[in-house]
Amino acid sequence: MLTFRELVTGFRELGLQPGRPVLVHASLSSFGEEIRGGSQTVLGALLTAAGRLMAPNFTYKTMLIPETGPKENALQYGSGADSNRMAEFFVPGMPADPSMGRLAEDMRCHPLARRSAHPILSFAAIGLEAALQAQSLTEPLSPIRVVAEMGGEVVLVGVDQRVNTALHYAERLAGRKQFLRWALTPSGVVACAGFPGCSEGFNQIIPHIAGITRQTRIGLSAVQAIPLSPLIRTTAALLRENPLALLCDDESCERCAAVRAHVAAVR
Repeated sequence: MLTFRELVTGFRELGLQPGRPVLVHASLSSFGEEIRGGSQTVLGALLTAAGRLMAPNFTYKTMLIPETGPKENALQYGSGADSNRMAEFFVPGMPADPSMGRLAEDMRCHPLARRSAHPILSFAAIGLEAALQAQSLTEPLSPIRVVAEMGGEVVLVGVDQRVNTALHYAERLAGRKQFLRWALTPSGVVACAGFPGCSEGFNQIIPHIAGITRQTRIGLSAVQAIPLSPLIRTTAALLRENPLALLCDDESCERCAAVRAHVAAVR
């Protein structure tokens, strides 16, 4: 059984330092054994090792599919009759989508946490209110920019680059095509620009960032820490050099197909 002390030791061995902000993505099942105190213990260990944390708290169940919309938006308009009926209004206390992981939801519920107000792509943070305040409907990933400017890192606990939202911000910087989505809010349907593309091809970045990636193991979990600024710079430079990099190989992926079509059009 993993203990709080073992977790803190592992995160410190990874090089986390008090005061240095962390964008965290985690799969608690990756530890491979029971954690004394569960997910709250992992959150407490991260707070002890780093102090300032942020995690995605995305809420996909607010999304609607309209009857019509802009072209090349990787969306089948008019196909949302069933899903639209099940959509929920975004409210600040809405739980994070289960795909975000238990740790992200624990962060949202922490008494010191704050949450941004984006109706689809919100973030929860402890000690990083300035990052949350930078978010807008047109620039939903700006919290990552602020954490990077603070000298922060992304920490991947038992997950790989496919969940690394910092790579989506690098795509935005490099000019990769973004998408428009719609969310249900108490004040009406809101159009949300800057929705990112597919992340299934993101593990292609691994050899390009090997020199800046620190790794350790805690229990059975492979844990990585990567400084955000060089990660974003490296990824954006790769995408400017090769606009088709990091796309997935699934021929049915609408978002990657839309990116390829956009690249072909501008060339």
